[in-house]
Amino acid sequence: MPLQTFHLATLLLLLVAPAGRCAAAAAAGGDGAQFVYNGFKGANLTLDGAATVTPNGLLMLTNGTIQMKGHAFHPSPLPFRDAAARNATAARSFSTTFVFAIFGQYVDLSSHGLAFFVGSDRSVLSAALPGQFLGLLDTTDNSNRSAHVFAVEFDTLFNADFRDINSNHVGVDVDSLVSVNATDAGYYDDGTGQFRNLSLISRKAMQVWVDYDGAATQVTVTMAPVGLARPKKPLLQTTVDLSGVVKDTAYVGFTSATGVLFSRHFVLGWSFALDGPAPPLNVSSLPALPPAGPKPRSKVLEIVLPIASATLVLAAGIAIYAIVRRRIKYAEVREDWETTFGPHRFSYKDLFHATKGFGDKQLLGAGGFGSVYRGVLRKSSTEVAVKKVSHESKQGMKEFVAEVASMGRLRHRNLVQLLGYCRRKGELLLVYDYMPNGSLDKYLYDRSKGTLGWPQRFQIIRGVASGLLYLHEDWEQVVIHRDVKASNVLLDAEMNGRLGDFGLARLYDHGTDAHTTHVVGTMGYLAPELGHTGKATPATDVFAFGAFLLEVTCGRRPIEQDEQGNHTVLVDWVTERWRRGLIMDAADTMIPDGFSPDEVSLVLKLGLLCSHPVPNARPTMRQVMQYLDGDMVLPDLSPEYFGFTVMERMYSSGFTKNTMACVSSTSMGVVSDISGGR
Repeated sequence: MPLQTFHLATLLLLLVAPAGRCAAAAAAGGDGAQFVYNGFKGANLTLDGAATVTPNGLLMLTNGTIQMKGHAFHPSPLPFRDAAARNATAARSFSTTFVFAIFGQYVDLSSHGLAFFVGSDRSVLSAALPGQFLGLLDTTDNSNRSAHVFAVEFDTLFNADFRDINSNHVGVDVDSLVSVNATDAGYYDDGTGQFRNLSLISRKAMQVWVDYDGAATQVTVTMAPVGLARPKKPLLQTTVDLSGVVKDTAYVGFTSATGVLFSRHFVLGWSFALDGPAPPLNVSSLPALPPAGPKPRSKVLEIVLPIASATLVLAAGIAIYAIVRRRIKYAEVREDWETTFGPHRFSYKDLFHATKGFGDKQLLGAGGFGSVYRGVLRKSSTEVAVKKVSHESKQGMKEFVAEVASMGRLRHRNLVQLLGYCRRKGELLLVYDYMPNGSLDKYLYDRSKGTLGWPQRFQIIRGVASGLLYLHEDWEQVVIHRDVKASNVLLDAEMNGRLGDFGLARLYDHGTDAHTTHVVGTMGYLAPELGHTGKATPATDVFAFGAFLLEVTCGRRPIEQDEQGNHTVLVDWVTERWRRGLIMDAADTMIPDGFSPDEVSLVLKLGLLCSHPVPNARPTMRQVMQYLDGDMVLPDLSPEYFGFTVMERMYSSGFTKNTMACVSSTSMGVVSDISGGR
């Protein structure tokens, strides 16, 4: 051969050889919708987790480490919607074929398997878990249609949670690891038509063909030992509409995971095409698998495995027992009387998640009615306060029914709104508006919260008076609150006062008399006549409101005790200042920026009038509003008009020292913490 001809031939060979290798691995379609990899040496794939490419071109998804996951996928998303097609919303047809092999730690026992997937969002893979989740989904995404994942799994470990059929199966998954359809791994012999099993952990290579018909919305899966022609009868065929699963574009690739045992998952070759058959693989040029020599079964495993199995069965039995017991214990209770009350009913699950499992960090406070937790409803993002009451609570079911019956129908801007409730065996839950600024008493006595100016205090006084007027006269029934006090007045985001905690409330029809009942409330706010009659009336609420007026204006509690155990009643203390002509000295000295002497004098005298020992001498709440609004002039009364002190009236009306101690100890704890203040 002439020298020039030899050089020319050599040059042609050098040019042709690289071109052939590129053709074997490059995308054949203009839009990247078709590609073929006969081995992955130098392949343009995106790898994460334990996935890597071996020096001889094997794609190794897991490397023999336990509790690991590995992903390998085409680097760019493919167009799974054809904008030019008549039905642009339908997912495009696709076809793929690949060769894989699984090398387990033992010949008859393996870790988890692998899956071919089509997914719209790579972040789902990032958050996926190893083990039984195959590196495909996690606990929150499993059975969640927003995952947008389609997969064909080759699972080598039985998992009852996902309703697996056995430990050697092929399944079609859509947004869940509970397969839409599944069958034993294997193939149908073209000659005899018989089904032949394939062991997925045999350490032998096997080829898989997956086809999706977008028009028929049908998935077909076929498999066979590598080198055998594609069987005519598919292994699995099922209807799946991917139009609601994949978006305009989606990623395609492989995922695998290991659990407590290690495995190695290999992919030898892969081809893919949209709207047509996948290019055939050149089986003869696929990279070689590692040696598959038998590894002796571990003697330790032979001993440990039966013990572990027995332990697992026992644990499963205990878990099932605990789940059944938990469901019975926390089952919700519904009764016929609830339908008449109207408030929206919440599910316990929603309230549990809203309060982060009723965690300690969400606890706002605890009192005679139970514990109150802050929460955020997931659907509406509304902040709420959830009052959780057990049957062991002193108030119990009667107060719960009263609160649902009254608060559920009351509508006023100065009352804390009951949004809904939930009933369970052993527990009652009430859901209220959340009051971000806490209760009023914290601003009166905890100076770290800041001090309220007089305009704010006067606005709060008017608001509470308006709410009580609504309860006494303007609603369809008369509602006696029975526990008006500063700690039960809550402040919303605009520092408006709202009267809350209706657990002691009683209601009756207009024009009828209140029923006699046991004395409840907080000492210092209890009207003297309650010790004799035991009958709560609007006048007893007015007495408590009078103590509240003095408390807000003076910044002092209705009853204070000194170091010697002597009690000072605020009503008597203010009356004494009035007798001396020093009534303005009773005002809270911590009020910033001064105050209006006329308004302070009005509120102090009105507080004394509302706290008059004689019920008929007290104004109604409508008259109170008229005094506060300046529509009616306060009567010109002298301090001597009140006669006996309140403490003397209590003793003479049936309040003994023992009664006072009992009422005080059982009622001072009835606090309202449906708020943000701690």
